[in-house]
Order: sequence, then C-alpha cells, then structure tokens
Amino acid sequence: MTSASRPTDPTGAHRTLRREVPSTAAVLADERDFAAMRRYRTFPFDDHHSYLQQLETLLRALASEGVLTTLSLFDPEAYEEYCADAGLDPDHPDSRARYTAEVACTGATLPYAGQPLTQLLPLLLEEADRQATWDHAADLLARAGSCEDCGENLAQAAFARATHAVKRLLETLGDGTHHLVCSIPAGEMPLLAVLHAHSRDGGRLRLDETQTLAFCTVLAAGLALRTPGGIVTRTTTPAGPHDTVRGWSLRDTWPRPLTAAEVFTAYCTDAETGEPIPPEPGVEYAPGLPLTPPPEPHHH
Repeated sequence: MTSASRPTDPTGAHRTLRREVPSTAAVLADERDFAAMRRYRTFPFDDHHSYLQQLETLLRALASEGVLTTLSLFDPEAYEEYCADAGLDPDHPDSRARYTAEVACTGATLPYAGQPLTQLLPLLLEEADRQATWDHAADLLARAGSCEDCGENLAQAAFARATHAVKRLLETLGDGTHHLVCSIPAGEMPLLAVLHAHSRDGGRLRLDETQTLAFCTVLAAGLALRTPGGIVTRTTTPAGPHDTVRGWSLRDTWPRPLTAAEVFTAYCTDAETGEPIPPEPGVEYAPGLPLTPPPEPHHH
C-alpha cells in the first residue's frame, strides 16, 4: 500500500467535519413567546420549562462534540412576518429552521459555552436590548439630514462630537471603575445606553467595543436631534470610601455639568412616577465636571 492510498476512517472524518460546521439555535426566552408558538400544530412542546431543559441538553451534547453553537432569540411576531414576506408556511419545521438561520445572521447572538441557560438568557436579552437601542439610534441619526446653512452631514458631525464627549468624559473621571448611563427621550421607544469602563494608575482605559459604539450612537442621536437627555456616571475607586455619582444634561449639542443638587434630584427620583427615592447609603452625589467641547467648524 502506498502513502497516497492511506486508509481513512469515515466515522472519524465525519466527527471532524461536524466539529468544523457551526450550529445555530434560537430560543423562546419567556412564557409569552412560548405560548405564541403553541398555536402551530407542528410545534412539538407543551411546557416552557421542559422545552428549555431539552434545548439545554441538546446544546450541551453539541458542545461535548466540539461543535460551536450560536444562540439567538426566537421572536414569534417577527417569525410570522418573516414567513409572510418569504411566502413560507409558519406551521412547518423547515420555516422555523430558515428563520433561525436568518436571525443568527442579523439578530443579537451569543456563543454557547456550556453554561446553564438560566445564566445565558439574561445576557442574551440584554444583548438584544442593546442591539435594538443601537438600531433605533442609528435610524434616528440617519433621519437627521444635513445643515441647511452649510450642508454638513448632521449625523456624522453629531457622532464625532459624541465620540469626543465620551473620550473627554472618561479622561476627566480618571482612575476607577465607571458605570455610565446615557438616556435620550425618543418618542415611544426612549434610548438608553450603558457603558462600563475601568482605568487604573492613569493607564489605558478598558472598554467593550460594542458597548462603546452603542453608547456613542445613542449620545449622537441626542446631540443631532437636540433632544433633552443626560448622562449619569457612577465611579468606584479602590481607595474611596464610597461611590461617586455625577451627571450632565445635553444642551446646545454638548453635555453640560449638573450641580450636586441636580444630580441628587435626578438620581433620587422615580422616572415613571416622579416620586422621590431614598438616597443610597455610601454614595456621594457630586457635581458634573466641565468637559471641553471640540473646536467649532469655521462655517458655524
């Protein structure tokens, strides 16, 4: 037997190939979505808890074989629209499989690494919320148009200012672990973005790229549309005896610092009811710090 005709193990080759072909799965995260799918005759599950258990068993089996699985959310309303647009029968397993492949390419996803679904689902829902906020902010920016006087693209200008503002804000906050929240009222779907940052000994900031881009996009939407909004930060330092909360409001296309009293009022008021909330122990409500805006273009 020559080396060119070496034998192969079809079973082993199949296993190797299987590990190199990724899988996708879309999960019905809550009881409401699960109940919506039960109206389809071909949907084979009766109990949401049992469904999640069986899905987790499948995911663990794939992981044990070395198969990379991407998990996304299954949205029954979006699925129905998808089937109507594509001319598919929604009461068919093939249609569910095609939709799952679609949302794995376009929707929020997380890789499955063997963890319990009870741990992964909250993270997946958080990722879906972040992507929806990001998409909504980007859509609002796209509608901003151009400056009537100079023709400048308002979305690009606003994003550049937002990026500069976030950079200056983090530089001004200095060392510590920072939790930033940007909120922008935007009709029925207000925008809310969260950014976590950490800096130590004046070193380089550690940021999540996706969080940073979403945060800058939301802030840019507020700046471009000149809507009321604000930024609140909460900073923890190893040497500090308490957390420090600061705030800024958006005025004249730039974050302007709030006073300590305004920060206290904003942080200790229920956003839905307007009722006061008791201040947290061990928290200092401090004024926002001045942020130097970028130079204005000469035509402005």
